[in-house]
Amino acid sequence: MIINVKVKPNSSKQKIETLGDGQYSIYLKSAPKNNKANIELINILSKHFKVQARNIKIKFGKTSNKKVIEVK
Repeated sequence: MIINVKVKPNSSKQKIETLGDGQYSIYLKSAPKNNKANIELINILSKHFKVQARNIKIKFGKTSNKKVIEVK
């Protein structure tokens, strides 16, 4: 499954908002430094979709706030 994600780092709480049609807005506590926000993103998505973290890959947008994610 391919989903489009808009990440909002440095938020006060972790939260996933489903916007429909494979679109998600995700609030992360981590700062976008040293790949911490991407790691937190993968962890929160693995819990949300109930899959292992290794089954989630950032296909496009590793350094952007708009990302394309593949969930296996």
